[in-house]
Amino acid sequence: MATSHSANAATWTLYYPQPEDAEDKRTTYPLAVLKLALKHTGVNYNLYPSQKVLTQGRAIKQLKANREISLVWSMTDKIREDELLPVRIPIYKGLIGWRLFLVTEDNYDVFNTFSTIQELRQYTPVQGHDWPDTKILQANGFEVVTATNFDEMFNIVRLERAGFFPRSIVEIWSEMANPEYNRGLRIEPHLAIRYPTATYFFFNKKNIVMKNLIETGLRRAIAAGEFDQLFLREHQHYIEQANIKNRIVFELENPVLPENTPLQEAQFWYTVEDAQQTVD
Repeated sequence: MATSHSANAATWTLYYPQPEDAEDKRTTYPLAVLKLALKHTGVNYNLYPSQKVLTQGRAIKQLKANREISLVWSMTDKIREDELLPVRIPIYKGLIGWRLFLVTEDNYDVFNTFSTIQELRQYTPVQGHDWPDTKILQANGFEVVTATNFDEMFNIVRLERAGFFPRSIVEIWSEMANPEYNRGLRIEPHLAIRYPTATYFFFNKKNIVMKNLIETGLRRAIAAGEFDQLFLREHQHYIEQANIKNRIVFELENPVLPENTPLQEAQFWYTVEDAQQTVD
């Protein structure tokens, strides 16, 4: 996947998964982080989407087989870290584990009366069938409805086959700006869940050189302050909209979080205290 060379330097050609929907904005920030890391390595590169649309599950399978794509970005779990090669720098600084809820108009006021996680467990969340989030929610006592198609998850809530759709605060606002997703749904303003997790860049096990290159570039970008600048530029307004200090936040355990997750490296994570300071 990274093959061509010139007299002066290697030119790396990387392929990332083409999203399911051309209007899907979830690729924008990870690609910006990837480009920032590559800039700090000084290498020449070409960056292209895969020729075919790839769901997350299919993309991971293809990367494991070293076909079609050079990397994925995904929430980590023990299985993914066993099968692939992670760059253990959480590109969303943990925000992917801060979840608000999409609910129907009919249920909007019902959720506003909840104050305990036992009350929340009365309603069934929907998640992707191969998402680590599904296992996390199940381990914390939720009965989860699953689907393979992302668009279908919104329909499952509309049809009341699930009670709510937990979405991270870095995803939910752009999704609710999309008329394909927002029809009949609202963002519940009272509750949130949070669990420790990380979204990493993953590479094929054999692609150690590229993994090390991207990790070096990310660490240089962090040291230069450019990573945090990009992170806040893309996400501070979402954090402020989330209004975390005025929500009841239920802390969940993450039993699929690998032992090597760098929880002790404070510069890698954004905290609830950070969010409260942002909106004060």
